[in-house]
Amino acid sequence: MPLILRKETPEDYSAIQMVTAEAFRQATHTSGTEHLIIAALRDAGELTISLVAEKAGSIVGHVAISPVRISDGTPGWYGLGPIAVAPEWQKQGIGSALVAKVLAELRSSGAAGCVVLGEPEFYERFGFVTAHSLILPNVPPEYFQIINWQNKEPKGSVTFHGAFSVE
Repeated sequence: MPLILRKETPEDYSAIQMVTAEAFRQATHTSGTEHLIIAALRDAGELTISLVAEKAGSIVGHVAISPVRISDGTPGWYGLGPIAVAPEWQKQGIGSALVAKVLAELRSSGAAGCVVLGEPEFYERFGFVTAHSLILPNVPPEYFQIINWQNKEPKGSVTFHGAFSVE
């Protein structure tokens, strides 16, 4: 059964919510609101890229990209996440496939760069590095990484969309 990576459709919304809630229920670091964040980003028109992983006709994974604000005013930066894979499908390369595809789409759209909050060992394989010039307040720096597709490196603090504060 082949893995299909594609843009979300309205018919996928409830499956995305369910997969995300299930995946984060078992996560070590979680707000427990990741499924609500995706819906809030979508409702605000801030879900820049939203891809699903489909296997045997079922949604088994999802990744979101949304714009972030950098305090120095540098435009064109985005945040990766939430990303989720249904627990029974984890450790099979689905998350990696979603990240690779969404980053390729984001880069080809002309984005300047992308930030991510997550496990360094996972994201380093896609070119993310510890952010030395950017900070995410109240987060250990080793868990906040960037991938920069331009020569200019922005400096300052990063702010995610208000949807990331949904409860």
